[in-house]
Amino acid sequence: MIKSWTYEDKLKVITEKAKRDKKLKFTSLAHLINEISLAQSYEKLNKASACGSDGVTVEDYGNNMGDNIAILNTLIRSKKYKPQPVRRVYIPKDGSGRTRPLGLPSVEDKLVQTVLKEILEAIFEQDFLDCSHGFRPGKSCHTAIGELDQEVMRKPINFVVEVDIKKFFDSVNHKWLYEMLRQRISDPVFLGLIWRTLRAGVMENGTATSSDEGTPQGGIVSPMLANIYLHYVLDLWFEKRFKKQAKGYVKLIRYCDDFVVVCESEHDAKQFLLQLKERLAKFSLEISKEKTQVIKFGKKAWRQANKTGSKVKSFDFLGFTHYCKANRNGWFGMGHKTSKKRLASKLKGFNQWLRNIRNICPMRNWWKLVKAKLRGYYNYFGINGNIKCLIQYYWYVKQICFKWINRRSQKKSMSWKQFVQYMQWNPLPEPKIYHNIWVKRTSK
Repeated sequence: MIKSWTYEDKLKVITEKAKRDKKLKFTSLAHLINEISLAQSYEKLNKASACGSDGVTVEDYGNNMGDNIAILNTLIRSKKYKPQPVRRVYIPKDGSGRTRPLGLPSVEDKLVQTVLKEILEAIFEQDFLDCSHGFRPGKSCHTAIGELDQEVMRKPINFVVEVDIKKFFDSVNHKWLYEMLRQRISDPVFLGLIWRTLRAGVMENGTATSSDEGTPQGGIVSPMLANIYLHYVLDLWFEKRFKKQAKGYVKLIRYCDDFVVVCESEHDAKQFLLQLKERLAKFSLEISKEKTQVIKFGKKAWRQANKTGSKVKSFDFLGFTHYCKANRNGWFGMGHKTSKKRLASKLKGFNQWLRNIRNICPMRNWWKLVKAKLRGYYNYFGINGNIKCLIQYYWYVKQICFKWINRRSQKKSMSWKQFVQYMQWNPLPEPKIYHNIWVKRTSK
């Protein structure tokens, strides 16, 4: 009996080949983008996601999905498919009043990008190094923080280099990225689809502009392309070049474009920063001077600070502030808590959301959404040692809810006593630790 190969089977074969031969170049990939894989991509889309520049929602597209996908597949096969400019929107950033641009692709482009991402993942996931944690199977921001905790607690770490790449997603050089993709792929049709996706441009205020560089945040394939870019620009360079010339222990920990380097010696920390500037410049990237620093950090720095009565400087990474502290036994420990900027941003966003929604739907409806938002917050920030910040956020959320309940009319809707009673019957999720990132503390 002849086996009928599914799309998933073919991806597994690609994965095995990529894992077995690190120098293998894939010559035939475009045929995997067909009606079957595109239809499967549609099922994976968030049906409530925002529409692109064409105004077509995921639900609208699905009303005539069979015909739509057949037409899309024909365009791809005939090389007439042209991605639409992404719709640019802006979201608040870190409660600072600044905004972060997002690019929202059309539904059709999301389908194509989903398949592109899955194929790229099958190939390049076999090449990525363990230091990379962002948007990868089995890895997350919590595995990155866990690794950071282990490095500081178990290795002779005395310095931390905190680095921020200036407007990374807007600065990715298309030609360099294309050359990086060619290290593993030689299918011109497949590469052409990625190239057209990169060059699709941006739609803002009804005006479309072309893209000569960058990969929009918000695109499904963008995180994968970012990981590929930094794999060659940063990860391999660090492991094969910088690490070999370092005088002491060094370790890179990266989550997409956010990364830190922990070092044993100050010389290595400063040399890394110096050489990094040159390395990034070669690939059209630049570090942000305001957000990049070398700080003393670790067991030795903590002991010296205790002797002089000073305090070890902390640093922010992935929404958490990381600091040195004494554990219950008085020994050195590393602490992690929600950063003040992120806490302020989350509370500001919650306050604005509730202000807008409180008169649109009944309280019993938005109360369910409050519960979901709290669970989402705990799921991200619920790591060991951060329970106080979770409790603080929970308390502020209750205060905000009570405030807006009583702003729905000129007359007071609910007293505090009534509010407490309501919460007894309809309790909000209480703070909970979801992620164990601690290691056994044996250091004295």
